[in-house]
Amino acid sequence: MVWGNLTSGEKHFEEEYVLSRAYVPEHIVSLMTIVSKAEPFLIRDCLCYAKNNWVIVIGYPLKGEFSLATFKVLLREVILKFEPEYVWMAAPEIPEEYEKSSDDTEHDEYYRLEVNGFTVKERLMREVNKASQKLTVEKTNNFTKEHKIIINEFIKREKLSPRIKELYLSMPGYVAQSKTGMLLNVRDSKGLLSAFYIIELAAREFVTYVVGCHSKKNYVPHASDLLFYEMVRVAQERRKSYINLGLGVNEGIRRFKEKWGGTPFLKYRFCEYHSGQKIGSGLIKSIESIL
Repeated sequence: MVWGNLTSGEKHFEEEYVLSRAYVPEHIVSLMTIVSKAEPFLIRDCLCYAKNNWVIVIGYPLKGEFSLATFKVLLREVILKFEPEYVWMAAPEIPEEYEKSSDDTEHDEYYRLEVNGFTVKERLMREVNKASQKLTVEKTNNFTKEHKIIINEFIKREKLSPRIKELYLSMPGYVAQSKTGMLLNVRDSKGLLSAFYIIELAAREFVTYVVGCHSKKNYVPHASDLLFYEMVRVAQERRKSYINLGLGVNEGIRRFKEKWGGTPFLKYRFCEYHSGQKIGSGLIKSIESIL
């Protein structure tokens, strides 16, 4: 079902259906459409997003278990229907014929933290308390110049994949347009922004950690721990079952998530497939041109 062909009431019904069964961030239609500027549609109970000459295929079915055979059929149907030049696919497993022909693949895992019955370890709580003596937490949806400065600083010092980099750069537009996104800020005694998280609340069962980073110029030890603790509190207040912490990304981020009790729960495989002649840098270029 293509969203663009539906009435506003039908769109709401379809999105509610997706959000009630969502378990990965890519199932959150508002997040994906704001970031990618693409049109969402459902085929074989999987979400896809299409624009211009490319399609994003999310191979995590909303009902039932993942099947590689079914995913292959889904990919063929998408390619026949939209005739895209580029297909960007994410799933627990990628068909070998697509992965072999791709120059851009990624293997990772989604992490999650169970909220029900969660208790903070004594050592972590000490770190949170230390940070809370120097920092003030605020919840907002106001993305400012301070946030942009910290993001640019973060991008310069970290080795990020092109997709993660573009995700960070898309955050000003996302926060401005999203009705379900939330900024968690921590500010020092001078009111300067030390660190922030952006989280997404739309899914029925979970809070999504979207991005987060801290300032080296206004650095306060354990600011990220304080933000993580506040994210857990938000999830509990909203009666969510768990927090989807996103991908492992790198060893440092994985260690931080595991320190707080996050565990890998679902395989993530990414592949960019060129159905036609390879031109430029593929889908990343297409996304950059519309951000």
